[in-house]
Amino acid sequence: MAYTTIDDPTIYFNTKLYTGNATNPTTISGIGFQPDWVWTKGRDTAEGHRWCDSVRGATKDLLSNTTSAESTNSIGLKSFNSDGYVIGNSNGYNKNSQTFVSWNWKAETSFTNDASGTGIGSIDSAGSVNNDAGFSIVSYTGTGSNGTVKHGLSTVPKMIIYKRRNSTSGWPTWHTSIGTNILELNETGASQNGSTYINGTVPTSSVFSIGTSGDINASGGTYIAYCFADVQGYSKFSSYIGNANADGTFVYTGFKPAFVIAKLASVGGENWYLWDNKRSTGNVMDKFLYANLSNTEVTSSSLIDFLSNGFKLRTAGDFLNANGETHIYMAFAENPFVTSTGVPATAR
Repeated sequence: MAYTTIDDPTIYFNTKLYTGNATNPTTISGIGFQPDWVWTKGRDTAEGHRWCDSVRGATKDLLSNTTSAESTNSIGLKSFNSDGYVIGNSNGYNKNSQTFVSWNWKAETSFTNDASGTGIGSIDSAGSVNNDAGFSIVSYTGTGSNGTVKHGLSTVPKMIIYKRRNSTSGWPTWHTSIGTNILELNETGASQNGSTYINGTVPTSSVFSIGTSGDINASGGTYIAYCFADVQGYSKFSSYIGNANADGTFVYTGFKPAFVIAKLASVGGENWYLWDNKRSTGNVMDKFLYANLSNTEVTSSSLIDFLSNGFKLRTAGDFLNANGETHIYMAFAENPFVTSTGVPATAR
């Protein structure tokens, strides 16, 4: 069997840097595919993390650093196209002379599920899925009672991020490394009991379970879920144990990372840290953003390296390397460690 089925990860995930010009409309191109999920953040302006996707519709904004309900922003992300997307002159996307980053994922194939008709799950769902890339976006309406929802993937998800659309709510996040607990993407807390969120049940290869919390399953509430599965050589959702050493823990992913988010999960009080290979082009990775805060980009020279087969911590700080504590991460590849034809990745 080949080491990976994805020799070029940029056909499914890519990072785009651009400078705002306050012009409506402005085309952002060079992504290499039509994205289904675009996550945008101003680098030198304290604007929120803005999420748009093709399932909810391009103009529908969610901010992952807040509890705000979904809003319609006609001058934000206006539409998707074959090589990127079109934005208006909203400050959150296109403030004049300010620098921005967007992270872009491809889902591609639409699906719907009538649960009573198919016998898959107990709650109807619809969305977009890319099984090659282990990614789906799922829309559903809550019932207020414990239930199950088809996620569209053909394998078991390793991470799911949920958000209520029609009311204020947190961002419950399930990760395979915290069992039946959840984290909140918009908060700094430790993992917490997830019984009312995921009904004490981890996902299967066909459905995820939801409990009775209003953040995930209020009667009549509308929801979106972003689901991720491991794909060898392309994506990894796992954890590492910190050692509190500046010559820190090495984390094997099986690829050279393009994007990493890490969060201390077993102890509260720490942010979600985010790096990518476009804002930092060499080691040490010196530019990061907080995924849970609107803060501007931070420069630090001693946190993390991206390597040909994973990443390595370069700090003794508890926020990334707390001794004996569990840190969860999500990562996507720049290159597989070894391609399907046996070509190895090179270090940075």
